[in-house]
Amino acid sequence: MAAKKKAAKESQKRSELYSVDGQGKATTAHRHCPRCGPGVFMGEHSDRFACGKCGYTEFKQ
Repeated sequence: MAAKKKAAKESQKRSELYSVDGQGKATTAHRHCPRCGPGVFMGEHSDRFACGKCGYTEFKQ
């Protein structure tokens, strides 16, 4: 028998990266990477923020 394949990890939807206020203005819900600039979001982990593109990491305190 062939081994079972693991389920693919679902990525976050683009609509989850922004929040819309009552007036219809969209703001970013996540932080941008200071090295890569706007358009590259940092991932939020339990103890740090990390950029998946350049590897920049900021630790939470």
